[in-house]
Amino acid sequence: MLRRVFLKTMGLGALAGFTRVSWGAESAAKPNFLFIIADDCTYRDIGCYGGQACTPNIDKFATEGMRFTQCFQAAPMCSPTRHNIYTGLYPVKSGAYPNHTHVNPGVQSVVHYLKPLGYRVALDGKRHIGPPDAFPFEYLNAGADPDVATADRFIAECARSETPFCLFMCSHQPHTPWNQGDPSRYPADKIKLPPYFVDTPETREDMSKYLAEITYFDGQVGSYLALLDKNGVADNTLAIVVSEQGSSFPFGKWTCYDTGLQSAFIARWPGRIPSGQVNDALIEYVDVLPTYIEAAGGTPPAILDGKSLLPVLTGGKTAHKDYVYGEMTTRGIINGSDHFGVRSIRSKQFKYVYNFTPEVKFECAATKSKHFLSWEEKAKTDPDAADKVRRYMTRPAEELYDAQADPYEWNNLADDPEYADIKADLRKRLLEWMDKMGDKGQQTELEALQHMAKGKDLDEGDEEGAGAGKKAGKAKGAAKQAKAQGNKAKAGGKKGS
Repeated sequence: MLRRVFLKTMGLGALAGFTRVSWGAESAAKPNFLFIIADDCTYRDIGCYGGQACTPNIDKFATEGMRFTQCFQAAPMCSPTRHNIYTGLYPVKSGAYPNHTHVNPGVQSVVHYLKPLGYRVALDGKRHIGPPDAFPFEYLNAGADPDVATADRFIAECARSETPFCLFMCSHQPHTPWNQGDPSRYPADKIKLPPYFVDTPETREDMSKYLAEITYFDGQVGSYLALLDKNGVADNTLAIVVSEQGSSFPFGKWTCYDTGLQSAFIARWPGRIPSGQVNDALIEYVDVLPTYIEAAGGTPPAILDGKSLLPVLTGGKTAHKDYVYGEMTTRGIINGSDHFGVRSIRSKQFKYVYNFTPEVKFECAATKSKHFLSWEEKAKTDPDAADKVRRYMTRPAEELYDAQADPYEWNNLADDPEYADIKADLRKRLLEWMDKMGDKGQQTELEALQHMAKGKDLDEGDEEGAGAGKKAGKAKGAAKQAKAQGNKAKAGGKKGS
């Protein structure tokens, strides 16, 4: 019944989005939208965010627009993140919450919302979304990286016909394997490692290659942005550059820590967004779609979970949301624990993390990487290494961090009586959000494989998919198992919701 109500609301909401023209009506020409996204890039590693990677194009872009310091996504994995951006819905609500996933029947995407407003909506580069009928983009090429020449032709066609466009340029960098760029620019013995890393030669070698690939991505950003100037559309284009979730090093991707969920987010719109601005408003990827709809002259339908960023981008506001949310499931990821559900809520100061099954060892692709294996080897004789390995693979049921005083989330305050009220309040708000999303906690985790897409709906070349696809192939059997365990897991589901 809940699903029928959701689909009915989706249909009504979509129609409502085009019943009247709002903000964009005051401009004769509808703005274009260019969205550039990296793949597995920790925001802290980008130059203008204080990182050591050389990123001159992104840094220059930040001086021309607004750089956000507190942007978050709802899931620290590629596929749920991209579904989240394109649908404007949180992952469990859309159905796209494990990796290599697909949305529920009836869920609509940015194409359905912008095309009736006169837009051509295209995607160039990495896809990782499904099913196809929910995402009827103009797909400009089948490669893992965008093709500049193809994108150039698309923008030129739109410019000549005076047709507004929305173009997503989706890079595959700096996703593993780190084989792009020049690692010699980052000598392994000279680079700085984050404080939560274990210092080993393998870690330094991989970090060097990873930083080189961020610089390679920066070059891509420069090439993509240059297309706007070449085709004379830069002044009427809202361009956004984001870093996606954190890297696949431990404590980043596949976790609900800030290193996994927080993102670089820089927006430029000449004449609309003041240049050189830094904004600390709490924003989320889910806010992008309603922003586009409103800027295009439509009204964001009520079904969307996001909130238009236009008042923040163009109105000088520095407040947007009070809380942002995250979810993670290991079901369906390569080398992942059979189930290790995580949910989180963050205010500007505090982060609360809820681990459904703390008795289970946390495992993912990172725990099989050569650098993590070197951490485990060093942990045999080094107490600091042993502590970091333990922290990554063994989590308590609850975690609470002062994100301002402790940005790397190392000092867990969950059992400190001084913070009991803060923890209780955040937990209550998180459970209310989960209930609103239809998230049943552990039961939702057990059902995750039912929400995984077939390989043909996703990028065939994604190396994570190679292992996860085999696991997804067993989804039917897993679904039966989840159903059989339903009554038993019901108690756990109540505890998790």
